Amino acid sequence: MILDLFKLDGKVALVTGAGRGLGQAMAIALAEAGADVAGLGVNSLDETAAQVKALGRRFLPLKFDLLEAHAEDMTKVVEQVVTGLGGLDILVNNAGTIRRAPVLEFSEKDWDDVMQINLKATFLLSQAAGRVMVTHGKGKIINIASMLSFQGGIRVASYAAAKSGMAGITRLMANELAVKGLNINAIAPGYMATDNTAALRVDPERAPAILERIPAGRWGEPADLMGAVVFLASAASDYMNGAIVPVDGGWLTR
Repeated sequence: MILDLFKLDGKVALVTGAGRGLGQAMAIALAEAGADVAGLGVNSLDETAAQVKALGRRFLPLKFDLLEAHAEDMTKVVEQVVTGLGGLDILVNNAGTIRRAPVLEFSEKDWDDVMQINLKATFLLSQAAGRVMVTHGKGKIINIASMLSFQGGIRVASYAAAKSGMAGITRLMANELAVKGLNINAIAPGYMATDNTAALRVDPERAPAILERIPAGRWGEPADLMGAVVFLASAASDYMNGAIVPVDGGWLTR
């Protein structure tokens, strides 16, 4: 039956930024599909843990700040997941941050911090997870890209650069690792109602301009990513490699 391809029974997923927003919704979705979940975050993971456990799935909390991440740290994170939950089948690189300032005033710190969390840590964690996955000949890595993987945006220089880079490493890793049984793809959320867009949603000029351009007529919600992440984590997407899937209410069609 086709629906059986979407089941994640017996799988182990690691979701970064799992304490709230998009990461929390995707962690819960994977658990609803049958996976045990390791959640990595710098903030409290208690709410996510409670919801995952209520579904009868195991949850492993990993408190870690990706701003301080180096390659050896990412290897240790993966080792904790494998030891704590018995393996690692799915990685969702969701954690991210954003800084806003005019391009000619953008600070070096705001550049470095965003690139570290959104791009460097994502690559290093994918590398560490990929080494485990190739030993089993299968695995799913799902990156969270952005509309700014396709567009330039304004006032978000490091975020635009990092999310464009995210698209690049998604394709690069797919090119190298598909033959080893791994599927590396990305979801590109549109304008979502999360902490990262709080300032935009109260901006008297930007908020209505953004909403006017979205054919669906609304901002996205974290739950809007649940179907996409389960699909890309499951056997239903076994012939997808290097794809960047927009979940944007039609934003890119305009």
